[in-house]
Amino acid sequence: MKSSFLVAALCAVVHTVLCAAPTNYTAVAVIDNGAGIKGTVTFYQADANSNTTVHAEITGLAQGDHGFHVHSLGDVTQGCNSTGEHYNPFNVTHGSIDSNPRHVGDLGNVVSPGPSQATVFQATNVYLPVTGQYSIVGRAIVLHAGQDDLGLGNSTLSKANGNSGARIACAVIGYAT
Repeated sequence: MKSSFLVAALCAVVHTVLCAAPTNYTAVAVIDNGAGIKGTVTFYQADANSNTTVHAEITGLAQGDHGFHVHSLGDVTQGCNSTGEHYNPFNVTHGSIDSNPRHVGDLGNVVSPGPSQATVFQATNVYLPVTGQYSIVGRAIVLHAGQDDLGLGNSTLSKANGNSGARIACAVIGYAT
């Protein structure tokens, strides 16, 4: 009887330690396209009900604006071309990071000063869940060759993906330690 109680108590403690929900959530993607574009993107969510802060530092980008999005798949078996479309679980039109509606994965543009300088992107209070039903973990972050028109352009691609051109670098988003 005592041993059964002890085993049950030990299992409860181990389960609590191993399975308890963390008090904050952090995810990371490490970009390296093999052609000079490298960087780290960090996603921080204070708790399961808060919005997310995104911080990116990227080098090797040509000068100018580059579309920056979370894509629906973390599949990089064919490079960035197999990452699917922008992450859009609510089936709405493309927009800027501040638009409503917008794809969950729409982050707008990173603005590069040139390939020899670091490009820094910072966004706070963004609906981009690290945890929960609409989590971005296991999906991909993608950099595009051109500027995202934020859904405001005249191209037929504007409302679908911002007409931001080829995918030049990407990485799978995973939980950070």
